[in-house]
Amino acid sequence: TGVEGLSVSYGFGDAETGVSTTEADQTVMKASYAYGSFTLAYSDNDYQSAVASSDQETTSYKVSYTVSDSISVSYGEETHETSGQSVDEEFDAISVSYTTGGMTITAAQYNATGLGNTAGASNDAERWKLSTSFAF
Repeated sequence: TGVEGLSVSYGFGDAETGVSTTEADQTVMKASYAYGSFTLAYSDNDYQSAVASSDQETTSYKVSYTVSDSISVSYGEETHETSGQSVDEEFDAISVSYTTGGMTITAAQYNATGLGNTAGASNDAERWKLSTSFAF
């Protein structure tokens, strides 16, 4: 890209089924920029279909901060829009990772609203995750 720390990508796909009522195309755009201890990322995935009420768009961003060689923190949000739906699915997450030697411990908390494109507390979710990974 000519700009240190910047990464940009673009992709396009076309599903030609031979039947005009089922054809679709998908466009994906992503960008991330790392500066010092911070990394910012954004992506947009757009799916357009000739099938009624099947167009979808997913937009997300993430901010990561490297506290030290051992500790990092991240926060991100994502919105999933579906045509014909009045409620969008929305997600957010925060995570903290600690790495020592070949071992990484990660704690994360996830929230989701509007699951199934339906409003109300019964369509919301909250999850916690604790994981450990090893590199040999």
